[in-house]
Amino acid sequence: MTTSDPTASPTTFDLQTQVDSVDATLSRVRTAVLALGSNLGNRLETLQGAVDELGDTPGVKVTAVSGVFETAAVGGPEDQPSYFNAVLLLRTTLPPRDLLERANAVEDAFGRKRTVRWGARTLDVDIVSYQDVLSDDPVLLLPHPRAHERAFVLAPWSDADPDADLPGHGKVADLLAGLGGAEAQDVHRRTDIQLRLPE
Repeated sequence: MTTSDPTASPTTFDLQTQVDSVDATLSRVRTAVLALGSNLGNRLETLQGAVDELGDTPGVKVTAVSGVFETAAVGGPEDQPSYFNAVLLLRTTLPPRDLLERANAVEDAFGRKRTVRWGARTLDVDIVSYQDVLSDDPVLLLPHPRAHERAFVLAPWSDADPDADLPGHGKVADLLAGLGGAEAQDVHRRTDIQLRLPE
C-alpha cells in the first residue's frame, strides 16, 4: 500500500550526516575585524556599499559596524582629502586568504586604483585581525602590523567593541589611550552620519 505520509515512506535523507555537516561548518566559524576607509567620491555611500557587499558574501556575517570617524590623511601625497573610517566585526567561515581576496574584490568594485603608495583612494579594506591568528606571511600579516599605532583604526574598533583586544598588543581602548586618544591623531567621530548593518 502506498501513502503520501512522509513519515510512513522510506527516505534517502540522512539526518545524521546533515547534522554532522552543519556542526563541522559551525566549528569553523571565526571572528575577524576589518577596517574601511575612503577619501574620494561619496565617502559615506562607498563605505555603506562596502558594508553591504561584504555582508552579501557567502560565509560572512557582519555582526557590528562602528560609527563613522573623519580622519586627516596620514602619509602619502600632501593635500589629500580627509578620510571617512569605520570598522566591521565579522563572523566568517572563510579562511584568511579567501577573506583577503574578497576584501580586494570589493575594493576593485568601488574603483580602487593602486598607483600611488598611501595615495587617495575610493576604498580601502584591511583585515586588522582574524580570530587570534598571528601570521608573518608577507601577503597577509596578522594582526595588521600598524593597527596598534593608528587611532583611525583603534577609535572605530573600540566604538564597535569596547572590550576588544588586538592580538599581541592588548586592549584596544588602552592602546588608543596610549596614543593620547583619537583627537591626538586628528580623528573625530561624525555624530551626524552613520552606517547600517546589512539587511
